[in-house]
Amino acid sequence: MKLPGLFKRVVTAVCALTLAIGIAGCGGGEKEQFINIATGGTAGTYYPIGGAIAEVLNKNGMNASAQSTGASVANINMLKDKQVELAIVQNDITYYAVNGLEMFKESGKIENLSGIASLYPETCQFIVREDSGIKSINDLKGKRVAVGAAGSGAEANARQILEAYGITYDDVEEQFLSFAEGAYAIKDKTVDAAFVTAGYPTASVQDVASQNKIRLLPVGDEQIKILTDKYPFYTKTVVPKGVYQGFDEEVQTVSVMAILVCNDKIDAALGEKLTKAVFDNVDKIAAAHSAGKNIKKESALTGMDFIKMNEGATKVLK
Repeated sequence: MKLPGLFKRVVTAVCALTLAIGIAGCGGGEKEQFINIATGGTAGTYYPIGGAIAEVLNKNGMNASAQSTGASVANINMLKDKQVELAIVQNDITYYAVNGLEMFKESGKIENLSGIASLYPETCQFIVREDSGIKSINDLKGKRVAVGAAGSGAEANARQILEAYGITYDDVEEQFLSFAEGAYAIKDKTVDAAFVTAGYPTASVQDVASQNKIRLLPVGDEQIKILTDKYPFYTKTVVPKGVYQGFDEEVQTVSVMAILVCNDKIDAALGEKLTKAVFDNVDKIAAAHSAGKNIKKESALTGMDFIKMNEGATKVLK
């Protein structure tokens, strides 16, 4: 006679357990979407910044992990192929991707990208030895110039800045070297100038400056206007004096921006949540790398005009 009562209690317990599992599932639904963040090489800036962002997201109820990659171009392709959900990339590389230009000319426009936020400037720097006698970009004519790895974003920057001065590769002895390779070549005097696009102070430049007196070449106002009129991703930048050992001059140049980009696996709700977490915790990100000190909400849309924004991110930033 007690069986119906027992059966009722068992059914009630099963229902309660099912409900509890259901509630846990609902409450932890966002946890189940893993956010893979593509960064860059372990010796660069993207990796520590991306790692700090992942840590911030994890502490705010998300499940994120940063991974070392080949940086901007590789990151765009990983977003396109949905191997990652979020990436740090240069805004110029993103511009080329969404418009099917430069290194994305053959593959065509990439449609599934959305902007989250602009993070910090990556400064275009022409480095020469002081004893080279080179004082300006015009002086590079006829010189050996390490312009960046072939097909890289830095190489496109170098080419565009030279063109603003009316200089083409016909006018210089271009060498397609990464900046790490270019830095060695500067030390060995096998090139006269080397180019890098990176947040300053750049470790490779610091290394050169620790052994040789160096100079950064300025970009003039006229050339900056030519660049910014033609390419919406450039912004005017002033490198303060004393950034590099032994070089105590303020230098005007241009920068591109390191930006956070996602693909369509990040919806508006998750975009809002992760953007809020980043900008509520910029101090923690800045603690991971000095470039993080430039991550500010008031500049979070700088250099993002050309890309559609994640609706949730826009809600936080506007």
